[in-house]
Amino acid sequence: MTEAPSLPKGPAIILVEPQLGENIGMVARAMLNCGLTDLRLVHPRDGWPNPDAVAASADARVVIENTRVYQKTEHAIIGIAHLYATTARPRDMTKRVVTPRQAAAELVAQQAAGATSGLLFGREAKGLKNDDVVLADTVLTVPLNPEFTSLNLAQAVFCIAYEWFQAQDQTPASELNVPKATRPANKRELVGLFEHLEQALDDSGFLQITEKRPNMVRNLRNIWQRAQLTDQEVRTWRGIITALVRYKPPEN
Repeated sequence: MTEAPSLPKGPAIILVEPQLGENIGMVARAMLNCGLTDLRLVHPRDGWPNPDAVAASADARVVIENTRVYQKTEHAIIGIAHLYATTARPRDMTKRVVTPRQAAAELVAQQAAGATSGLLFGREAKGLKNDDVVLADTVLTVPLNPEFTSLNLAQAVFCIAYEWFQAQDQTPASELNVPKATRPANKRELVGLFEHLEQALDDSGFLQITEKRPNMVRNLRNIWQRAQLTDQEVRTWRGIITALVRYKPPEN
């Protein structure tokens, strides 16, 4: 078996009677995209291991090689404290229903409390049987276009796994990727650029209308502020301004 990477312990993904090995492989790929590695199969139609699953997994071997196989759903969910059954169809039973986003918040809370959780997915063609859904604590339904709610198995897994991943992800909403050789420009450098450009524009006559000059200067400075320049970029622009000021067109 391939050793699992150091990832947060997420929910188990349980596929009940999956049909095609390719679909299982694509599920494994979707899982590892979101840091999940616990895949359980209940009576896969074409048996296990399945070379088609390996080929379709895009090298998500840590999931494929650690997959566990069971003959019954009841056996696959042993050890799970809270089970979600995914279904798009209304069922004739009283069950609490949540969206992937709601479920993700609950999964993170359960994880923090040390409780295990699982997500139950049904067959590609018909989904889960009622006998499977009745084993779940909660029904999970993905809100989609009511005129077309069809998802393939990997899409359904990814949709929910991604919400779980995002619920605990600490990546800033906006992050500037600055190479190590440079850094974001500081205010002194930016003001130096502003003043350099404004002086050149004064000399060229661009800012000659006195009553409009303050607003034009503010607009120009705001443009540069939004650009999130690095110190190297400030130096480059100051070099460009200097070159333009010094430029003399050739005489005819």
